Amino acid sequence: MQSSILIVDDQESIRHFIERALSADGHEVRCAADGGAAISLFDRQAPDLVILDLRLPDTSGLKLLTLFKERVPEIPVVMMTAYAEVETAVQAMKQGAFDYLVKPVNLDQLRLVGAKALESVRVWRELQHHRRVERERLTQNFVRGISPSIRAVYEIVEKVAQSDTTSVLITGESGTGKQIVAGLIHERSQRALKPFLEINCAAIPRELLESELFGHERGAFTDARTQKQGLLELASGGTLFLDEVGEMGASLQVKVLKVLENMTFRRVGGTRDIRVSVRLISATNQDLEAAVRGGTFREDLFYRLMVVPIHMPPLRERREDIPLIAEHYLRLYSHSFSKHFRNLAPEAERRLQTYPWPGNIRELRNVLERTVLLEDGEVLEARHLHLGKPSGVSSTESLLDSLHRLLAEGAVDESGIAFEELLDRVERGLILRAAEAAGWNQSRTAEILHIKRDKLRYRMKHHDLQETDLAA
Repeated sequence: MQSSILIVDDQESIRHFIERALSADGHEVRCAADGGAAISLFDRQAPDLVILDLRLPDTSGLKLLTLFKERVPEIPVVMMTAYAEVETAVQAMKQGAFDYLVKPVNLDQLRLVGAKALESVRVWRELQHHRRVERERLTQNFVRGISPSIRAVYEIVEKVAQSDTTSVLITGESGTGKQIVAGLIHERSQRALKPFLEINCAAIPRELLESELFGHERGAFTDARTQKQGLLELASGGTLFLDEVGEMGASLQVKVLKVLENMTFRRVGGTRDIRVSVRLISATNQDLEAAVRGGTFREDLFYRLMVVPIHMPPLRERREDIPLIAEHYLRLYSHSFSKHFRNLAPEAERRLQTYPWPGNIRELRNVLERTVLLEDGEVLEARHLHLGKPSGVSSTESLLDSLHRLLAEGAVDESGIAFEELLDRVERGLILRAAEAAGWNQSRTAEILHIKRDKLRYRMKHHDLQETDLAA
């Protein structure tokens, strides 16, 4: 990929030597013989990298370094110096220079330092792009509810955001908005200007998860052809969100515990401790306390993750919020699909509020997206909605509680058991849970459920789950 490089040196021979070498590597190179010309070229178009001599006829390299960093803080500046000025070059690095080269410049060293500098700015821009995307996603999916249960969540979010190091464990059913709450904590903390990165521990094979988190050194394993920074390193200064943390293997749990205790780690295959400053926010839809009792999750890690616990209420327990959330997605998808829906009909609103929403907010969002895409009009009517079959089990009672009650009771209640409806609810919940673990990939979902893909499609149709809900 072509990069723009500015060379600032008063010696024509050095400028020509560096320009010819870097141009041959495919970079766009501009040159300046003094500070005035350098500032003019910089202001006309900021480069990706500056290679700057310490001594110039009209100013000092240190002054130019300060000026360039003030205008574009993320720009890497490599200083050039004579042996006698190495101390000054070190001072320049304290002021923000990326590195320095000693004259006469070695071509191999020049290319190596230049490549590292350009990679650093590439990573920075990638993180900035990721952050913009995250902010847009947070804005699109966040609806400030009015129910007491969700207001209690907001109160904890505001308090925990005041401490930018406290670990948080967010629990709740799939689709309740755990990721959104993690993003809110980050955005309201002092780490807001730094990266918010996330990883789903259930979506990545356990043998690869360690490399994703910690990175690896070149040659650490067969496919490790280059050094790679892990998410912990990339998120330093910001927040790392570990979704489905209960899926983490035992050996990796030990290493994550060390990070929480010391804020240091080693890349896979590495020998050097790397220090970071990162807040860990974890989430799970599992009962981690039961996992601790069962020996599949470390007790010490559990308590380090759960310094502040936040429980996300299921949508069926905050029914007063359903119209607010539905109208939000109605407007969002109407705009996205160039439709004209403006509001919900009263009967449609009642239908949405009485449906049990086993998939929670994610299911509600999918229903609104599908409905707006396929239907037309200004008012969304009840007839437009295609919801799953209502359950015979009380909507205020969780599925697990319902099964436990039915199996534990000595006799069947006079009202009997809504057998088919209960099985439907179990099956639908398992499909949704598997789909989330598979990253909404249809083939992988079928593998997790140990069924053929055709059968998965048939069961999805039965439960009114569209194929568009799961990627092929």
